[in-house]
Amino acid sequence: MMNKKILWVDDEIDLLKPHIMFLRTKGYDVLTVNNGRDSLALAEEQRPDLIFLDENMPGLSGLETLQRIKRILPHTPVIMITKNEEENIMDQAVGQNIADYLIKPVNPNQILLSIKKNLHADRLVSEQTGADYRQEFMKLSAEIDACSTFADWQKLYERLTYWELELAGRGTNMDEMLEMQKRDANVAFARFVRAGYRDWLDGRDRPLMSPDVFKSRVFPLLDRGKKVFFILIDNFRLDQWRTVRPLLGEYFNIEEDTYCSILPTATQYARNAIFSGLMPLDIERMFPDLWVDEDSEEGKNLNESPLIATQFERFRRRGVRFSYNKINDSAAGERLIREFSNLEVNDLNVIVFNFIDMMSHARTESKMIRELASTNAAYCSLTESWFRHSSIIDLLRKIADKGHSIVLTTDHGTIKVDNPIKVVGDRNVNTNLRYKLGKSLGYNAKQVFEITRPREFGLPAPNVSTAYIFATGRDFFAYPNNYNYYVQYYADTFQHGGISMEEMIIPLITLTPR
Repeated sequence: MMNKKILWVDDEIDLLKPHIMFLRTKGYDVLTVNNGRDSLALAEEQRPDLIFLDENMPGLSGLETLQRIKRILPHTPVIMITKNEEENIMDQAVGQNIADYLIKPVNPNQILLSIKKNLHADRLVSEQTGADYRQEFMKLSAEIDACSTFADWQKLYERLTYWELELAGRGTNMDEMLEMQKRDANVAFARFVRAGYRDWLDGRDRPLMSPDVFKSRVFPLLDRGKKVFFILIDNFRLDQWRTVRPLLGEYFNIEEDTYCSILPTATQYARNAIFSGLMPLDIERMFPDLWVDEDSEEGKNLNESPLIATQFERFRRRGVRFSYNKINDSAAGERLIREFSNLEVNDLNVIVFNFIDMMSHARTESKMIRELASTNAAYCSLTESWFRHSSIIDLLRKIADKGHSIVLTTDHGTIKVDNPIKVVGDRNVNTNLRYKLGKSLGYNAKQVFEITRPREFGLPAPNVSTAYIFATGRDFFAYPNNYNYYVQYYADTFQHGGISMEEMIIPLITLTPR
């Protein structure tokens, strides 16, 4: 590896020889010059990796030199060293994007620390992060085996998500180890869901689930007289939330939690359960005109506003005024912001953002989008870019400015699938790759979670012999017809509907304006 090249600009450079010798003993190639004008020529010729720049020099001042250096080497870190502690000098230097600001007299270790921070931080952080994860690996493996409650799984998944984000792009070679650990965790999580899901629906050891979201998060805020915005981002995983969270810290106090999506982890079931406060079977029984069967041509999420109304009616909250808006493109989001005053007359405003769901489908169908979101980290990066530049961040800032509360959540997550499982069904079987329902399904029962008595699990049964099957881990269902084409087309796509931590343990965030 080549030695890093450092340019030191100071009109009293001869007095700094001890510092310069110290850096050379550390392996740095230090170039020196005693005025701003000569530093520009040397910077252009030598292209140093880092520049130390004295603020108070005769002739071309430090700030003037800084401005010109930035034109030549816009991405080279410049560390300003000065005796001047005036705030306006600091403001000007920071405004020109300096990397650090040191006050004389400086000692060699201060200089070395600043160099490490600006030239070696990525490598040092990567090495330390990799070492920390290696130490934690055995602990996490033990926790996978020990998880016995949904709360245990929430904590474990949050830790795995933390490490996935920490290791992403670090070059630690730990990614494969973490991926293996996540696969092991999902195998164990699927066993846990198989064993306990039926009991949860009867209230035994029940975690917070989709039908409970309004009762547990929205109603208490309304009872305290708050105006509430309930914002649901379709297909929004915990790692995606953690990626966008830093964008909101300036505006909100953030209370982060997760909850359990019902099965299937799909919009028709999970989102309708949120808005109605009911399991799908109860929706079908109580409001048959609002439930849409799988084989119907009608859209599966057209009745969300009426379902919200049924929940308020059932809990005798007839006086609550609410609105419902679905945002499918930037124009709709911008229009909502322009008409924000119309929302403020309501006690509750429910807003659904479909971008991530659309991105997931586009990634399946578009080779270009698949390349852009080739990994979980890249998928999160695309989410962050959308969040930063779309109308949602403007809307959230507007809500914060007005002092209203927000419940931010999703109906289900999504997982990248890569292992095909053969399933046979007639032409009436639904198309989802992570769950199937039908009366004549053919499958290997050991490879799926099967529900042969759907009504006991809160699910509609169009026929007496209807069964549901769910894929677990990174499996997806493929038909024997055109099997190879089908597998090649859907392998490494993001899907939902089945059983995994990513699909079922999902963000539930309360945002309170600062």
